[in-house]
Amino acid sequence: MVILVDDKDNPTGRMPKLDAHKEGTLHRAISVLIFNGRGEMLIQRRALTKYHSPGLWANACCSHPLPGESASDAAVRRLEEEMGIRCDLFGRGNFIYKADVGGGLTEHEYDHIFTGVSDREPVPNPSEVMDFRFMPLTLISEEIRRIPGKYAVWFRLILYHFSGEMVRWKEKKQR
Repeated sequence: MVILVDDKDNPTGRMPKLDAHKEGTLHRAISVLIFNGRGEMLIQRRALTKYHSPGLWANACCSHPLPGESASDAAVRRLEEEMGIRCDLFGRGNFIYKADVGGGLTEHEYDHIFTGVSDREPVPNPSEVMDFRFMPLTLISEEIRRIPGKYAVWFRLILYHFSGEMVRWKEKKQR
């Protein structure tokens, strides 16, 4: 189940996750961006068994809070479940987007963005993640410009909306 929300993130109901994606209904989501001590971003390649966007590169983790769960608690839980990492996470804002993700599915999310820093080696869950790597943000952005279809649409939108802020977040944490 996902938490349906209005454009101010007020809950309006619940719906099975697949139904929300089939109908393009606005629902609450989380996206976690992890940097290592060198300032490189952790990206993951989604498992081929994922029902949408399989095999695409994306941020460290993304998911949906469970009913009754805060966005911050969901971010901590899912980062550990997907990548085997626990670290302090910081809320960095949110945005709403609506995008076709193929297969008759639409992501329409009120996405809460979190960042963290970790030098721990990820231990990805193979049902969620088929590969991962750390890359400088500039190289990720360059590759997205050249081959956008290699990356999940929400990750491209996060970079577009928050790229300037990400540089500042990264610099603050390194001081």
